[in-house]
Amino acid sequence: MKKLTRDFYNRDTLIVAKDLLGKILVHNINGKSLSGKIVEVEAYKGISDKAAHSYNGRRTKRTEVMYGISGISYVFMIYGIYNCFNITTEKEGIPTAILVRALEPVDNLDELSFNRFNKHYIELSKYQRKNITNGPGKLCQALLIDRKQNGEDLCNNELYILDSNLHNFKIQSSKRIGIDYAEEAADYLWRFYIKDNIYVSKI
Repeated sequence: MKKLTRDFYNRDTLIVAKDLLGKILVHNINGKSLSGKIVEVEAYKGISDKAAHSYNGRRTKRTEVMYGISGISYVFMIYGIYNCFNITTEKEGIPTAILVRALEPVDNLDELSFNRFNKHYIELSKYQRKNITNGPGKLCQALLIDRKQNGEDLCNNELYILDSNLHNFKIQSSKRIGIDYAEEAADYLWRFYIKDNIYVSKI
């Protein structure tokens, strides 16, 4: 499988969001390769999107990475506890990004399991297996993604996305989750996910 190139990310955010489904997110860390298939994402369209951190041209130390080139990791923390992994898109100066909401585990299941629950994968309950990477904070914990990966170039060899050539699934869309404050933007159907995948968020 080939690593996605800058050209992949340097396109309209809504197109990239849908095209990310089925691709493989990889984090090489501590001599191990942690990975998962992307099954759920949300698009954030920048200056005109009231749900985006960069809405109305907001530019802070936290959001600065959104204004850079495409294909860069934007990791922020919510509730002071959970990390969220995002990918910058479009041309430099256009602060758009895609939140990866859920993954389907691919390999190194024991490593993912220990990172999440401090147990071997075989020891997990059915509920724990389903909840191993089915949320933005959960997948970051499982793949050991935190603020240290903020600004990481996804075209390098530590944190990146592989083109899996998987297309045998149906994409569905819905409103984004947890942005009721965003007025009309709360109704945009910019959450995309693989239909019937068990790791997709239940709302």
